[in-house]
Amino acid sequence: MSNELLHLKPNVRIQGLVSQFTAWLHTLSPVAGAMNLANLQIPMLDSYLQQPDVHVAAVANPRMKGGFFVNVDPSRLEEVRDLRDRILREERPLIELAEATKQAENLLRAQATGYDLTPLYDQLPRALRGYVELVYDVNNSPGLRFLEPVLYRSGYHREHRQSIDLSLDDGSEPPFILSTPRLPASGHLQLPLPLSHRGIDELFALRDKPRTFDEIREALEIDDEASARELRTLLTDEPYTPADRDVAGGGRVRYFGHACLVLQNATTSIVVDPLISSHHTAGDRFTYADLPEHLDYCLITHGHQDHVVLESLLQMRSRIGVVIVPRNGSGHRQDPSLRLCLESAGFTVKEVDDYDEIPFDGGTIVATPFLGEHCDLDIRGKSTYWIRLAGKTLFIGADSSGLDSSYYAGVREHIGPVDIAFIGMECDGAPLTWLYSHLFTQPVPRKMAITRKLSGSDAAQALGIVRELGASEAYVYAMGQEEWLQHIMATSYTPESYQLKQVAEFLDGCRARGTTAEHLLRRKELRW
Repeated sequence: MSNELLHLKPNVRIQGLVSQFTAWLHTLSPVAGAMNLANLQIPMLDSYLQQPDVHVAAVANPRMKGGFFVNVDPSRLEEVRDLRDRILREERPLIELAEATKQAENLLRAQATGYDLTPLYDQLPRALRGYVELVYDVNNSPGLRFLEPVLYRSGYHREHRQSIDLSLDDGSEPPFILSTPRLPASGHLQLPLPLSHRGIDELFALRDKPRTFDEIREALEIDDEASARELRTLLTDEPYTPADRDVAGGGRVRYFGHACLVLQNATTSIVVDPLISSHHTAGDRFTYADLPEHLDYCLITHGHQDHVVLESLLQMRSRIGVVIVPRNGSGHRQDPSLRLCLESAGFTVKEVDDYDEIPFDGGTIVATPFLGEHCDLDIRGKSTYWIRLAGKTLFIGADSSGLDSSYYAGVREHIGPVDIAFIGMECDGAPLTWLYSHLFTQPVPRKMAITRKLSGSDAAQALGIVRELGASEAYVYAMGQEEWLQHIMATSYTPESYQLKQVAEFLDGCRARGTTAEHLLRRKELRW
């Protein structure tokens, strides 16, 4: 067996883990990660340990979908307790960082009254010293500016917390990623490797370039026989390479589900917001097997867990040239740097700001502003993209909102009209506290939180975008409807859902103005 050339099975999936929870921007970034751990994950584990039956009942209730309940059978309660105790023991520095952040903000609220901040540095908690600057904005409101690059080089960036979980995708739905730790389980190979480990690239490169079992085992640093046997179940001697991965001429866009698009001409391949199914036998979707062998650019629109998805990015890292991310505001914990996060996870990354251009053979990528969707928080690490490809111009809007249609008119004046627009219409998203509660150091009133939502465009806003862009084709996407991403999205639409009624109104409005329009679901291909 050691000399047999082996491929990776096409339905292998990977989850990056941080302290056994799914890795994403708010668990990997040092400050957001510390506050997520202290203010969300530990209290959630404590709640489960106190009332496991309440969590089990909530997980089974469709109306509670997307709630912060631990989806672990009570028979494994002691394993959850061991995990909680290990986190409390080993991650004390991160817990102290979160507490220090709260103390520092209390200090600023009490003593930063518009006058010199210099005397307050000596009063900062020790855990923050050397990692923050005290600042005012032009309205004399005080704040903490975290020195994020310094934090990534400090003891607060703890790679030993990271690991990976490998399994075969049989079409079943994993637990919700924001609430449930991944305990060891049959059919899952968990390895204590940091996300940047090059053995991960060597593993997923096996889809196109086979290697011997001994070489694969060595690349993943597997030295025990039980793990080696589990690894062998992920491998096959039969390659799986579907036809039509490349484009001979013209342009092509493939919709892989949610906000994931793959754009190609004869020489360049671009993927946007990869969130891809690995269930290759389903037959109703594109999967990893349908990706081109090389992806020149991977564009990320923003840092939410359904747009920068490590379970997809890690599979693709060996074939991605460079990841393009929006530049953040530098230093605010609600706006962690995507560049620093992905570089720490082993990716080659380039930051872009509004109107930065990246030329490629046969086209151009232009970063453009992204309005709304982030609950009115000052988050600047978000970008839409205009892509010129094979003679057409495409607008990639993700979850941005048409809050101000004159913005789109201005961009059209600067760049030119759009042929094809992709617009997100999750227009009644979750409230502020659903995704960001762990970052606050004071309670957020519920009445306030429910007015500030993670919402994209409604019908009127989306029609305004199409009108101002001059788009001849418009496609609604990024709705979180595909069943294979429910462990990330936890959406539950019905025919009476407000969002779907707004989509129908938008499609009717497009038809009335002579614009081709469609609501995308599962897969779609455009050629020209």
